[in-house]
Amino acid sequence: MAESELSTDEAKSLVAAIVQLSEMAGRVLPPVQHPLVARVQAHLGAAMSVVPNTSLTLPPMEHANLQVALNVLEAAADTWEVIGLQSDIANYGGVSLPSIVAGQWHGPPEAARQYEAVDIGLAEPLPCLRAGIVLTTFDGEPVAIMAYISHRHMPELLIEVVGSTELAVNGFVERLRRLMDEHNVMRGKVMTFSFGRHGEFGMTFTTIEPIGRDQVIIPSADLDAIEQHAIGISDHRDELIAAGQHVKRGLLLYGPPGTGKTHTLSYLLYRMRGRTTVILSGAAVGAVGQAGTIARALQPATIVIEDVDLIGMDRTLPGGDHNAILFQLLNEMDGLSADADVLFILTTNRVDMLEPALSARPGRIDQAIEIVLPDEDARRRLLELYLPDRIDADVTDRVVARTNGVAAAFIKELARRTTLAALQTQQSPSECIEPSLTALLEQSAPVLRRSLAGDIDTPIQRRD
Repeated sequence: MAESELSTDEAKSLVAAIVQLSEMAGRVLPPVQHPLVARVQAHLGAAMSVVPNTSLTLPPMEHANLQVALNVLEAAADTWEVIGLQSDIANYGGVSLPSIVAGQWHGPPEAARQYEAVDIGLAEPLPCLRAGIVLTTFDGEPVAIMAYISHRHMPELLIEVVGSTELAVNGFVERLRRLMDEHNVMRGKVMTFSFGRHGEFGMTFTTIEPIGRDQVIIPSADLDAIEQHAIGISDHRDELIAAGQHVKRGLLLYGPPGTGKTHTLSYLLYRMRGRTTVILSGAAVGAVGQAGTIARALQPATIVIEDVDLIGMDRTLPGGDHNAILFQLLNEMDGLSADADVLFILTTNRVDMLEPALSARPGRIDQAIEIVLPDEDARRRLLELYLPDRIDADVTDRVVARTNGVAAAFIKELARRTTLAALQTQQSPSECIEPSLTALLEQSAPVLRRSLAGDIDTPIQRRD
C-alpha cells in the first residue's frame, strides 16, 4: 500500500469526523435566509410549504387600474408596506410569490421601487409600480400581493396573492377586482389603440375637439338620421328595453374620400362625450377583440372602425374567405346582449367591397348614411366655415361655380392656401382665393387633384 493511501478504518474515521463537524456547524451557524423571504414570511407569521394563493393574468392596459385599486386600498389600510423588485424580475426562472413564502427563492433581493408614468387621460400621468410586493391585511388576516409586467412571450400583467388563509386570499382578490372595475381609468374616455414594430400593444387617450352642428356641412336630413340612430337610442335606452327592443346598434358612414366622414364622426363623438370610446384604424383593427371586451365592461360605449373595408372585404373576393379579423368583428357585434348600449360606427370609401353579412344585415349595421359630395349650398357654407374672413359675394359665387364636384376636403385645402397667399402677399383673401383655386386645380399633382376634387377629372382652364 502506498504511503498516501488510507486504510478502511482510517477512511471511516475521517468520514465520521466530517459528519460530526457538519452537524456542529449547523448548530452553531444556522442556514442563511434570503432577506426577501424573511420579510414576507415575517409578515405572514411563518414559512408555509402549502401556501393559500391565487393568480391573475391581465393585459398590460390594466396596469393603471391595478395601481388605482391599490391606492384606494392603501388609503384605508392599517398595515401597508411596499417592497420594490427589479423590473426584469420575470426573467428569473421560477419567480412566484408562493416560492418566496415557502423559502425556495434564490433570485435577486429587493430593489429600489421604480414607477412608470402611465397616461390615464388626465392632466397628470399616474405613477404605477413596475414590479413589487405589497404586504397588508384583509379582515385582520395578513396577505401579500406581487405584481409585475412580463415580456417573456406576449406582454402580460401578472398578479399573485398569498395569505394565511384561503378565505383571506379570495376575499382580497374579490375586493381588488371590484375596485379595479369601479375606478377603471378607461371609463368614459376616448382611446386609440396601436401596435409597435414587434407587436407591442399601446393605448393612447384622445381628446375630441368641440364641433358644433353648424360645422357639419352635410344634408340636414342625413345628420338628423345619424343623430337619431346614435344619440336618440341612448337617450331612450330604458324605455326601449322596457318595450322589448334592443339598443345595440351599428352605423355605417360611406362615401368618396374627403367628403367629411371623419369630421361627422368627430362631431358625433363630441356630442356623445362621456361614453367609453375605442377608435381603431390601420393595424390597430386587429385589436377588435380587446375593444369589444372594454365596450361590454364599460357601457355606454362606442367602437369606431375607420376604413372598415380593409378588414370587412366581401368574402367572395380573393382572400376574403380567410379574413380572421372580419370573423372576429362579426362575433363581437353578434355577442352583445340586447340591452348592451354599445354602438359600432364604421366608415369606408369603398362600400361596394364590404361583406354583405356586415353591411346588409340588421342587428349589425342598422343604419347606413352616404356622405355625399357637397352641393352648391354646401360649398358656400364650407367657404364660410373655413375662411372666417368675409369673401366678396361675387368672388364667392365664381368660386362656388368653379368647384362643382369637389369634396369638402378640397374646400378646406383651398382655404388654407388662400390664407397663406394672403399672408405672403399682404392682400385680402378675396383677392387671393381665385388664383389659389386655379393653382390647386392646375398645378397640383394629379393624385392630389383626384383625392381632393372628387368628380373633377380634368383641371379647369386658367382664367386670364
